[in-house]
Amino acid sequence: MGRQQDMGNIQNIEDIRKRAAQHRKSGAEQEESIKRKAGQDMVVLLQNWKERLRRYRIYRFILSLSLAASCTALVAMLYYQIDSSIPSVINVRAGEEESLHLGVPARGEIISVSDQGTSNIPQGAVDIDLSKTFTLKTALESDYQMQVKLFGFITLKNVEIQVIEDQELIPVGAPIGIYVKTDGVLVVGTGEFQGPDGVSCSPGKYILKSGDYVRRVNGETVTEKDDFIQRMKDSGGKPVILTIERDGELMDVEITPARDINGEYKIGVWVRDNAQGVGTMTYIDNKGNFGALGHGITDVDTSTLMHMEGGTLYQTDIVDIHKGSSGNPGEMTGMIIYSDDRILGEITNNSNRGIFGICNQKALEMGVREPLPIGLKQEIETGTAQILCTVDGVTRYYDIEITALRLDHDNVNRGIELTVTDPDLLAVTGGIVQGMSGSPIIQNGKFIGAVTHVLVQDSRKGYGIFIENMLEHP
Repeated sequence: MGRQQDMGNIQNIEDIRKRAAQHRKSGAEQEESIKRKAGQDMVVLLQNWKERLRRYRIYRFILSLSLAASCTALVAMLYYQIDSSIPSVINVRAGEEESLHLGVPARGEIISVSDQGTSNIPQGAVDIDLSKTFTLKTALESDYQMQVKLFGFITLKNVEIQVIEDQELIPVGAPIGIYVKTDGVLVVGTGEFQGPDGVSCSPGKYILKSGDYVRRVNGETVTEKDDFIQRMKDSGGKPVILTIERDGELMDVEITPARDINGEYKIGVWVRDNAQGVGTMTYIDNKGNFGALGHGITDVDTSTLMHMEGGTLYQTDIVDIHKGSSGNPGEMTGMIIYSDDRILGEITNNSNRGIFGICNQKALEMGVREPLPIGLKQEIETGTAQILCTVDGVTRYYDIEITALRLDHDNVNRGIELTVTDPDLLAVTGGIVQGMSGSPIIQNGKFIGAVTHVLVQDSRKGYGIFIENMLEHP
């Protein structure tokens, strides 16, 4: 019994050892499993951290890029606003004091005088704080150049200070009929036509383009579209050499006309040789010259400034007015009778600042008002002003509000922003309508500009050109 009991105890001890060993093994396996799992979790956590770090860097880069772009846009906008607040040319009257307030964080230095050849002005001798009101008084017949530096150290632009003689103009504000003859034949566009075999063709396509002026055909001058069309018909299908003007340069191109279904030779282009319209005469000067429109005559299809061979101004009567509304600019319709007894003068120049020419006696009789002194840019204020125009058969003044001034706008015809406030004019036209271009703008007894455009979204609002810019025409 004792021996069996000892054997049983030994067996129990072995079992305990085995169980302990198994337990230790199991614990070690569990520990190893926990370590593996912890390691895997750590790897996952590390991967997640790296992914979050990568995303954070991307977000930070995008945010930095957006911030840099915003700052650049803000600086560019500030630069543009300051630049447009400083005119490239400042006109001042000879021998008179002119006070200017540009209100920009910049300084100006007079660096040269035009009639001296080389400047004898010491550097920094004439320094102007453009954030404050300053006064200029210039000698006769001397122009100056002022260098403008933003914040006093970043060179912004050079400003010409031009000395001009005081001038008076007669404001007119009467409707005029306009006829302009192009200098050559204007190409409006190209198109296709069917040949005798029914196949479409367009010989002029890719050779001519909208805005080209055809000056000569096979070396012979051409001025009328009917003459040009006839020469294509008479070509017999042989190549023709066209001398064209494109972007101010003359060049020769060769085109071979083709027959259409009627057997006539064509090159597949639309052409124009003249333009007509209605506008408003702006002023008559003391030499009998006129200025009108405040913007150039452009082709209705190509929007390019038309090159003139000549033009005539006609007396016209307004027969109908289409009132302007939001998104729909109104229009004055005039009746133009092309007879010699209704001619008002000769148009000699068509520029982006208006049309200009010489008045005859009939036109001079339209200048019945007293001449007014011109108002320079620096003398104009935001606030009340008047425009002079004819909408009901009577030429009279109407009230407007000048809402903003752009002294050096990139579009010369939009230096003045204005709103029509006169109830009588609003009742008849709804504001500014086509045909009112050229209406004189008067403020404080001075002739300051002319109406040029209407804002399509709001016909009460529009733009004007400074009168001094009109007087700078070539």
